Amino acid sequence: MSFKRSEEEWRAVLSPQQFAVLRKKATEPPGSGEYNRKFDAGVYGCGACGAPLYKSSAKFDAHCGWPAFYEALPGAVLRIEDRSLGMARTEIVCAKCSSHLGHVFAGEGFKTPTDERHCVNSISLRFTAAAAAGPGDQQGGGGAPPAAAAA
Repeated sequence: MSFKRSEEEWRAVLSPQQFAVLRKKATEPPGSGEYNRKFDAGVYGCGACGAPLYKSSAKFDAHCGWPAFYEALPGAVLRIEDRSLGMARTEIVCAKCSSHLGHVFAGEGFKTPTDERHCVNSISLRFTAAAAAGPGDQQGGGGAPPAAAAA
C-alpha cells in the first residue's frame, strides 16, 4: 500500500536535510551519516514513512562512505532508471512512500550473496534495534562489520 503526502506535508514532517535527500534526491556527503559504521542487529526502515527496508544482516562495509546492503526486504524497495548527472544508474526508492534512498550497483565484485551494493544515504534510514524490531532479524553484527571485500 502506498503512502502519499503533498510536498508541503513532507516539508512539515521532515528536517530540511531529510527533505533534500528523501524528496529532492540530494546525496549526503560521504562518511557523514550516522549509520555508515553501524553494524548492530536490527532493521533499517525508511526515514520518511518508517516502512521496513533492510535487515542489518544484509549490511556490509563497502568502504564507500554510505551504508551498504546486499539486498532489501522483499517488496520494500523499487528500482528506477536514473540518467541524471550524465550517468546511467539505478535509483532505489521506498516502495511505500517513494522517498529517495540512494542507488544500487551490481557486479562490483563484493563477496556477498547477490554481488549488489545498495548504497543508501543514512538520512534516508531509521534504525530499530533487534530487541525493539522483533523476531524478524535475529542476525546482526554486534558492532563488527561483515567482511565483503571486492575481488
